[in-house]
Amino acid sequence: MPLQRVHFAEDVPEVFRASLQDIRRELEVPAEFPDDVVAAALHAAKNPRLPELDRTDLEFVTIDPPDSMDLDQALHIERTGDGYTVHYAIADVAAFVQPGDPIDLEARRRGETLYAPDKRTPLHPPELSEGAASLLPDGVRPALLWTITVDATGEGTGVTCVRALVKSRAKLNYADVQKDLDAGNASESLQLLREVGTLREQRELERGGVNLPIPDQEVVTSNHGWGLEFRAPLPVEGWNAQISLLTGMAAAELMMKGKIGILRTLPESHDSLRHKLEHTAKALGITWPDGTSYAQFIHGLDPKVPPHAAMLAACTVLFRGAGYSAFAGSVPERPQHAAMKAEYAHVTAPLRRLVDRWTGEICVALSAGTEVPAWVRESMDEIPKTMDEADRRANAYERSIVSMVEAGLVADRIGTEFEGVITDVDERDTTRGVVALSTVAIEGRVTGSAPLPLGQAIRVNLVEADIAKRTVAFELAP
Repeated sequence: MPLQRVHFAEDVPEVFRASLQDIRRELEVPAEFPDDVVAAALHAAKNPRLPELDRTDLEFVTIDPPDSMDLDQALHIERTGDGYTVHYAIADVAAFVQPGDPIDLEARRRGETLYAPDKRTPLHPPELSEGAASLLPDGVRPALLWTITVDATGEGTGVTCVRALVKSRAKLNYADVQKDLDAGNASESLQLLREVGTLREQRELERGGVNLPIPDQEVVTSNHGWGLEFRAPLPVEGWNAQISLLTGMAAAELMMKGKIGILRTLPESHDSLRHKLEHTAKALGITWPDGTSYAQFIHGLDPKVPPHAAMLAACTVLFRGAGYSAFAGSVPERPQHAAMKAEYAHVTAPLRRLVDRWTGEICVALSAGTEVPAWVRESMDEIPKTMDEADRRANAYERSIVSMVEAGLVADRIGTEFEGVITDVDERDTTRGVVALSTVAIEGRVTGSAPLPLGQAIRVNLVEADIAKRTVAFELAP
């Protein structure tokens, strides 16, 4: 689950550009693609391996942010009796990439697409990820076509995954789709997306699952200085995410039955984590009633409310410790993703995440009752390690960017006193900890002359806000 992403209302200010370059250098974020990779991508774009099955009759559309060009997923939903049939087309990267070719080797080195306010560092060359392999509405594309039957309660009842030719009819964005849905002008398929998405959200709540509607952060400037605003996700973004989750759970079911696959797993969280989040809620003025579970509490948050948006961002710690589990011949001892309360696999973003190419191949084979390709079997044990390293870099990248922006927001307020709550105390030195400010959505290191009062409201003085070092530090006010 990603951290919140930072956007700038206008061009990235110069004060941040040097720091962004430092972050990329420190984390060894890849630069441009090597010439041989670009050449291989140009050749592959003109010579894809196309399937025989033609499903261009299905009226697929994509729904993404307006500036997105790397379109992994296209959607079409039909009503079937009392239930639904979800058709979900996923970009077929394997139609363009051969195991061991320059594109494949470079993708294994990168692991996943990285995002920053000023640029995107893609997993695959743009000639593929934003062109020939992307499900753009400019022609026929090869895809992995998932067909999932869903009953009247939102429960998946059957699944197939096959290679097929598809054609997207339109490149839609969330804001326009939401507007059409609210006005009653949306297509039948999009109206059914709302129905199925809402049913899946209810199923998620009933099983105790958590899917965070993480808000984006946008930095804005005015005559009064820097400001931080949260862009709350629209309801359609949640419904669209539920289709991806539905597909990931269907994929995990195929893998568990076939006793081969790569699952996304997460162990149960500890009580100490709940206590920390309860302290954060207190800092933000949000009530967490006794006996309320993570899922119930999070489902009650409104990302349009700034303190709730900050709380949702803090709740991303629930997903720390997530990993990948590859298996063949027997199933993992702990296959479940604890936050979702279900088995789950990543299969819906192969343009942006390496593992999805492996899981897609596995599911196509299992659905057809054929052997999983040898190259997948021979390399699948390496993929969890590759993805763990890629995830570490991606999380460090996003955390560094958030820290840089937070330092910039208060860089001119050294010596200012703020209200906050101590959300964490160092067990080895109880005079050190973390404070969450009550009036600004910022956390920072704090020190005192005596043990810090965990969970209590306090006043702190800002003593450091360094954009280059990406640090914010406070001292307990006298």
